[in-house]
Amino acid sequence: MTSPRVFGIPATQAPVVAVIRRGPSDWTHIGAWRTDTDTYEPGAWLRGTIYPQKCDLSADGRLFAYSAMKQPGDWPAGAVYEAISRLPWLTALAAWGSGTTYTRGVRFAAAADSDVGEPDVGDAPPLGLRWNRPVQFCVERRRGWIESEDTPPRADGGPWDENRRVEMTKSQPRGRRLLHVDGRYTAFRAGDPGAGVSYWMTEDEDIAALDVQWADWDRDGGLLVATSAGVLQRRNLTTGVTTDVMDLNQLRPRPQPAPDWAHSW
Repeated sequence: MTSPRVFGIPATQAPVVAVIRRGPSDWTHIGAWRTDTDTYEPGAWLRGTIYPQKCDLSADGRLFAYSAMKQPGDWPAGAVYEAISRLPWLTALAAWGSGTTYTRGVRFAAAADSDVGEPDVGDAPPLGLRWNRPVQFCVERRRGWIESEDTPPRADGGPWDENRRVEMTKSQPRGRRLLHVDGRYTAFRAGDPGAGVSYWMTEDEDIAALDVQWADWDRDGGLLVATSAGVLQRRNLTTGVTTDVMDLNQLRPRPQPAPDWAHSW
């Protein structure tokens, strides 16, 4: 059985990670990892595609901005669209059609971040949404990752940045380690160094490869990962203890109606 493909988007001011899980190939699942209690809250199943690097999570972990494609598109937003929902559900509180998958998706931005256009979300409350910049690892950049000095500069010309191989690093909160990710733009992290991305960690001169498809620090310096086998884990690097939070292989498509609270802002 093929392991699911997994990507995480941490909230910047709350102990929650939006988990995007793909598998079987025509299904996408959304969940919420509550990192203060290390519990997993399963949410929506979509028989369609969500593009992780075009998604975002609000700072407080409540609202999920996503870019999706779902046929037959028999609603006003059409088959390819952007939407805002309550994590971990996909009930669209606001949605608008894209018409093409060649879009950048949207993000929750600070009020001062006005150099990129704002989407028209109708009568939705003020959300501070901005279109994403056309740059690799845009989700990570908003969460404190920076390009390494060894990364080649972006080539002149063209609106996109999908062909440059980029190394990003992020310092451990309250610690000395660096987390690294290297690769080209990819919707999910397949773990193939040639086509996807690879993760590793350094401390002084020591290098440790990570057999994971996604990783990030929590706010206290713990390591959060989705393993190549599709398991969400917390790794305490001080004690050496690894906690399995959720084996995402256990999940099977089982669409359920969203709860009442997911239908309103």
